Amino acid sequence: MKETKKYWKGLEQLKNSAEFQEKANKEFPEYLPIADGEEPSRRDFLKLMGFGIAAVSLAACETPVKKAIPYVKKPVAVDPTLPNYYASTYVSGSDYCSVLVKTREGRPIKLEGNKLSTISGGGTTPQVEASVLSLYDQERLQNPSIDGKKATWDEIDAAVAKELAAVSGKVAIVSNSIASPSTQASIDALVSKYGATHVSYDQTSFSGMLSAYEAAFGSRMMPHHDFSKAKTIVSFGADFLGSWPNRTANNKQFASTRKLSKSKQDMSRLYAFESNLSLTGSNADYRTPIKPSQEGLYVANLYNALAKKLGAATVSVAGVEDDAVLMKAANDLLKSKGASIVASGSNDANVQLMVIAINGLLGVYGNTIDATKAVNLRKGDDAAFASFVKGLNSGAVSGVIFYNCNPVYDHALGADIATGLGKAKFTLSTSDRNDETTALVKYV
Repeated sequence: MKETKKYWKGLEQLKNSAEFQEKANKEFPEYLPIADGEEPSRRDFLKLMGFGIAAVSLAACETPVKKAIPYVKKPVAVDPTLPNYYASTYVSGSDYCSVLVKTREGRPIKLEGNKLSTISGGGTTPQVEASVLSLYDQERLQNPSIDGKKATWDEIDAAVAKELAAVSGKVAIVSNSIASPSTQASIDALVSKYGATHVSYDQTSFSGMLSAYEAAFGSRMMPHHDFSKAKTIVSFGADFLGSWPNRTANNKQFASTRKLSKSKQDMSRLYAFESNLSLTGSNADYRTPIKPSQEGLYVANLYNALAKKLGAATVSVAGVEDDAVLMKAANDLLKSKGASIVASGSNDANVQLMVIAINGLLGVYGNTIDATKAVNLRKGDDAAFASFVKGLNSGAVSGVIFYNCNPVYDHALGADIATGLGKAKFTLSTSDRNDETTALVKYV
């Protein structure tokens, strides 16, 4: 016997209660006249007639022609039908890139890599290309302010000059790492005139590496790494492809070692020992997950493995058993001695000193690592910054100028800085938008 299936729109229809029936009858209380077979009313006829006349009249109208002249006196180098390209530089934190800016009638619309650059070689990152949108951000500040109220440039210049003279010698200028020589020269001139101090920091600190190279080579800097010459690379939490300084150049250099051709039959080999999966780790030939607390032990173990085979002195280390991948990395490093790189992302100066010793055993300085060529994208000093925060809260620092930075938000001591700003006599921030730091200063 054929079973007839019945479907319901909901439990209410299934129960078919009196309340449901009443609501169902009132769902469409008004019906169109056509449904009841009634003749259209005179009012409806006039409505339709009026709409038809208006539609016909509108269709017969022509849109007036408006002629626009882009320039009263057109510049010779500008053609409204063709884009113009300007060479420029993008710098933001650890990201550097030489770029070409595509503009139309003076408006930047696209950033592209500059292939003539000997550093970035025409490469870019997603952050570089997306940065053009910041030029059209409606949240950007349009004028200076004093105590949260709009002010003119003459007013803020006079007030700042007066207060700077009053707190001379107790002023600190705080910034991220400065890569521009001209900007650094301007800051140095301000420091010299008012007897101020300049303190720099980075959201991701490399202070441990800088201190280690200062102890080993006498210069506080991050050396230049040339990954295009490296046949074996060992990374201990060093995300040189994703978050390290100069990553645009690093990506291009590393990619060149992974391409095969008739004249080049072998690729570089990358070992990654890290706690979190990074862009570098995802591109590694061998990736070993380790705890952050084990990084120093793994570095020391690698040093001992190399030192034993090269006849150098070893260091005492306990806590890490021989790792097969680590031993394989040591063998590959010896095979490519002089053409390898060992890098660490640790902010511990002792770990970085051990990495320097490993690279010294492998003889890479002057080849894949140039300790005479600094990467100025990381120059922050953790100890100096901690001293500044202490002075701000104790009264030793009575005035502070924040140059294009937001330490209240992006520094570990942000809460202490916020407290200290309430005690300072003079506070100023140069910023293109309101943020956590500008909200606590007097002059913006």
